[in-house]
Amino acid sequence: MSDTTYDLIIENGTVIDGTGAARIKADVGISGDRIVSVGDLSTASASARIDAVGKIVAPGFIDVHTHDDHALLSKPDMTYKASQGVATVVAGNCGISLAPLQFTGDRPPPPLDLLGDGYRFPKMADLFDALDETPPALNAALLCGHTTLRVGAMSELDRGATDDEIEAMRQDLAEALEAGAIGMSTGLFYPPANAAPTTEVIKLAELLGPAGALYTTHLRDEGAHLEESLEEAFEIGRASGAKVVLSHHKSAGASNFGGTKNSLALIDRVRKQQDITLDVYPYHAASTVLSADRVTESSRVIVTWSEARPDVAGRDLDDIAKEMGCSPQEAAAALLPAGGIYFMMDEADVQRVLQYPHAMVASDGLPHDVFPHPRLWGTFPRVLGHYSRELGLLTLEDAVHRMSGLPAAEFGLTGRGEIAAGNFADIVIFDADTVIDRADFAHPTEAAAGIEMVFVNGKPVWRNGSATGERPGKALRRQALQADAG
Repeated sequence: MSDTTYDLIIENGTVIDGTGAARIKADVGISGDRIVSVGDLSTASASARIDAVGKIVAPGFIDVHTHDDHALLSKPDMTYKASQGVATVVAGNCGISLAPLQFTGDRPPPPLDLLGDGYRFPKMADLFDALDETPPALNAALLCGHTTLRVGAMSELDRGATDDEIEAMRQDLAEALEAGAIGMSTGLFYPPANAAPTTEVIKLAELLGPAGALYTTHLRDEGAHLEESLEEAFEIGRASGAKVVLSHHKSAGASNFGGTKNSLALIDRVRKQQDITLDVYPYHAASTVLSADRVTESSRVIVTWSEARPDVAGRDLDDIAKEMGCSPQEAAAALLPAGGIYFMMDEADVQRVLQYPHAMVASDGLPHDVFPHPRLWGTFPRVLGHYSRELGLLTLEDAVHRMSGLPAAEFGLTGRGEIAAGNFADIVIFDADTVIDRADFAHPTEAAAGIEMVFVNGKPVWRNGSATGERPGKALRRQALQADAG
């Protein structure tokens, strides 16, 4: 070791390596974009050293459920994620991806409008090329959205696709997979995809299994018909041969509180026969487009943005409705297109899913909302600080594993998610005693406390409470990941 000169040594820290193993005292030696050594490097030479005494050195976190597609290009410093310790994001979730689609109308249909106005990539390869040409601060893997495919291939979205339309979607999906997409996502809950029968999804998903690609899904129903919707997802997985990722697992609506007891038991049973995993965000409120139906199911609704009334962003819908002299449902209709935060889950369900050993942590944040859900800025520190340190819901080693090693393994992100020699130098240094989310529902864009430094591919992207301006992120293509896996 003493004969090696490193670009950087992070010394005197406590390493939690992302595997779930117990923490150890160790130094981490980095050269270029890779971790070279983990151990005692006290006699080694280095161009720079960072003293991490009293701090945790962990793999950069992997956010497997994001809507960062356009933000990777329009907000490339990715401060809202880097400030949480995130080094890699998976975009294109819930059936909503920025490509392949060149939208020429005034506004794409909800929920595609959650990504902003960047639909200018007729092929997935075009989006990958853009990320190569103007790299963001963080790494990004991309999913191809089923709703995006439908909007590109169909003139009416309130019906199942014809054979010709399915073939057009299959061609677009095949191109996306060839370009490097890691899978296909669906958002069968949303109107543009809700009319799609299971058979339509299966005809597309058939391309996934042979490619070693994933099927991720925002289920058709997360409330009264949760278990039926799970069964549909399992059927699609069986028919396609693809791993199924259940997005933001929950049981929504007061009449469905406690539903995760049965849903997790069902998932456990099915996992014995097929490859199933899931993610969860650590909040009892959801956020998406504003709709009267969801208003009815929620105890409270905060408006996150409104085209009709930009001035109401951040206000409670009940207060807006009183001013307007109408019901909350009527107010919601008057504000469209718009977004909302819905208080519609039980904290006990949230904690139950967080404790499920196969659940990955994910944010599902919406970076283009004027007044976003605090999960956009707070998810990962909230798990580390509130759920691990304060509540003892899971150990710090387990929490880090759910944010790094587990998602890297489930999503095939080879060379990431673990502090190990040969892996990419995606690293977060944080203070286990002080790390906590500071974003809340009144102040949703506050950066977390306790995240000291974040490295992506060996370069610092977050330091001393601010972004460094470095943009070392890479577009992670499925074929390269699979080749690296050997």
